[in-house]
Amino acid sequence: GERLAKPERGKMRVHKISNVNKALDFIASKGVKLVSIGAEEIVDGNVKMTLGMIWTIILRFAIQDISVEETSAKEGLLLWCQRKTAPYKNVNIQNFHISWKDGLGFCALIHRHRPELIDYGKLRKDDPLTNLNTAFDVAEKYLDIPKMLDAEDIVGTARPDEKAIMTYVSSFYHAFSGAQKAETAANRICKVLAVNQENEQLMEDYEKLASDLLEWIRRTIPWLENRAPENTMQAMQQKLEDFRDYRRLHKPPKVQEKCQLEINFNTLQTKLRLSNRPAFMPSEGKMVSDINNAWGGLEQAEKGYEEWLLNEIRRLERLDHLAEKFRQKASIHESWTDGKEAMLQQKDYETATLSEIKALLKKHEAFESDLAAHQDRVEQIAAIAQELNELDYYDSPSVNARCQKICDQWDNLGALTQKRREALERTEKLLETIDQLYLEYAKRAAPFNNWMEGAMEDLQDTFIVHTIEEIQGLSTAHEQFKATLPDADKERQAILGIHNEVSKIVQTYHVNMAGTNPYTTITPHEINGKWEHVRQLVPRRDQALMEEHARQQQNERLRKQFGAQANVIGPWIQTKMEEIGRISIEMHGTLEDQLNHLRQYEKSIVNYKPKIDQLEGDHQQIQEALIFDNKHTNYTMEHIRVGWEQLLTTIARTINEVENQILTRDAKGISQEQMNEFRASFNHFDRDHSGTLGPEEFKACLISLGYDIGNDAQGEAEFARIMSIVDPNRLGVVTFQAFIDFMSRETADTDTADQVMASFKILAGDKNYITVDELRRELPPDQAEYCIARMAPYNGRDAVPGALDYMSFSTALYGESDL
Repeated sequence: GERLAKPERGKMRVHKISNVNKALDFIASKGVKLVSIGAEEIVDGNVKMTLGMIWTIILRFAIQDISVEETSAKEGLLLWCQRKTAPYKNVNIQNFHISWKDGLGFCALIHRHRPELIDYGKLRKDDPLTNLNTAFDVAEKYLDIPKMLDAEDIVGTARPDEKAIMTYVSSFYHAFSGAQKAETAANRICKVLAVNQENEQLMEDYEKLASDLLEWIRRTIPWLENRAPENTMQAMQQKLEDFRDYRRLHKPPKVQEKCQLEINFNTLQTKLRLSNRPAFMPSEGKMVSDINNAWGGLEQAEKGYEEWLLNEIRRLERLDHLAEKFRQKASIHESWTDGKEAMLQQKDYETATLSEIKALLKKHEAFESDLAAHQDRVEQIAAIAQELNELDYYDSPSVNARCQKICDQWDNLGALTQKRREALERTEKLLETIDQLYLEYAKRAAPFNNWMEGAMEDLQDTFIVHTIEEIQGLSTAHEQFKATLPDADKERQAILGIHNEVSKIVQTYHVNMAGTNPYTTITPHEINGKWEHVRQLVPRRDQALMEEHARQQQNERLRKQFGAQANVIGPWIQTKMEEIGRISIEMHGTLEDQLNHLRQYEKSIVNYKPKIDQLEGDHQQIQEALIFDNKHTNYTMEHIRVGWEQLLTTIARTINEVENQILTRDAKGISQEQMNEFRASFNHFDRDHSGTLGPEEFKACLISLGYDIGNDAQGEAEFARIMSIVDPNRLGVVTFQAFIDFMSRETADTDTADQVMASFKILAGDKNYITVDELRRELPPDQAEYCIARMAPYNGRDAVPGALDYMSFSTALYGESDL
């Protein structure tokens, strides 16, 4: 430093200045602006200025190759750094100084291009020295970039030197742009190779597909050319089913493969042409045309096979149809003949009656025509069997055997039919003779049997009679019946005679018969039994009629006895009822007078009870004798009982009403005159004398007593209120007692909470509360204490200590609030 600063000899300095100027001119010609520096300073060794100039040169020559989107060198380099480090989240390059301090920017640049050189994941943002040294060491060792910077310097300064970092970063740019070119070349080679590999793969695929397809065609054709026939329709149909499967399932994928093959072939040739490669030649026998020829052969075989299958199926169908027809007709015929031989060999005619024989003959004729009609079916069965033989049916032997069996059986049925007809006709002749006799017996036995049954019924007929005249009528009829018995006996003898004649004929001809008459079920044994019964019933009937006669006489006596009493008691009860009604309406004298009067009545009524009891006794006898009507009186026991009970309840109720009126009058302070006035009004409106008023009658009664009930809504409401008081159970009637209670409540002084409150207010000297002293002063001791114990404290504004609330106490007394 010292030596440079001392000027050398003049001449030497001039040379140096001249040399340096040449260099400066060159630099200037390259567009580098040199600010405030000249040759003199350089020659004189001004270090600071010289270094500045060198940086300027470096900037110009080292970085000028970078040109990104027409930006200046510095901006271009910055943009390149940002693009290369974009994927690294913790790197953010904004400038050429503090953005690089933590060393991660350098490491990211290296890792981006040569990831194997740095384990980027292990780096930590808070360890800049390690990061910087790692980057500098790797760059020197593997990338030939000299260490221009010092890690400690960078970490140690607040803002690292921009030019130093920029120069260093530009060496990375140069290092990596070479690698970029190599990569591009490699990519180009790969592309060419890939095209070749793809084409080879396509050729291989074509060959494989072609081989598979030809192999499948070669395997399939022999199957389609096999024309071995089958015996059964089922087997042929299975073949057709297999063929359909082949057409539906197995062939379509092959059609697709063939199509795919042609497409692949064309695609391959196009690709070869486009990439300037020679055309593809498939190996021997695998040309598209070879495959098409083989395919044509397949379709030929297919067409012939399907035609053959369908013809074969038609033949078998005809055979199947005939065989099925044979089986059906044979089955129908066999099921018809089933049991026919057994039926024709029956000996049922041996035990049959004449009518049954005739029916059997009719049935047999019908069978004969049925048999004739079946001749036709037997001939059809034989004809079908013949045709099956001619068509060479595989199961002919069993068909023939079955046919033979049917023909043999047919001949047998014909023979049996003839034999049975003869036997039936023989039996018919014999039975007709016997039938005539049976008919005669039946014609006479039936009316005689009916007569006996009628007689038995009449003799046992139960009778219900109610009068002596009725029983006399029954006795007369019975005597007339007894007179007809001798003639009836003669008819019985004659009928039995006919039956004996039949028995003789049956024995003579040895006809196998059960001995029953087809025209009647009445046997001689039954006739004799019934006759005997009739004879026994006659005296029994005599006895019953006598007993009933006596019973009717006794019943008449009972009726008269009951009638005589009832005709007295009935009117007596009615009279008493009317008298009581009058007493309660007329109101003679005071209520007490009416009460005495009624009590005497009650006594006389109670004393009458034994007469009622006696009548009950007679009534019981009448009931036990089952007598239901009595012309001697209009009164029934039920009438009398009801009347008696009504009488008792009426007198009791009337007495009770008068007692209640006395109570009401005394409690409410109603005068006798008022009471009489109420009674008179009530009775006036009680038009049906029921002792109650309906709502309308009651309203009229109230109005008559000066009650103002208007015809408007208000009046309606008022009347509804009154009805709810007098008829709380909503029965729709008002009793006299309810009426009196209501009237007395309306007229008398009412005893209410308001009145009690008013009284207390007087005792309290018109205050709203009362004191203990006032209560003790004004009321008897026990009543005063009762109030003191129960009155609540008074809480009004005007209260004084110890004030009591007599208002709430008063309402509580009447249950209007809780005490």
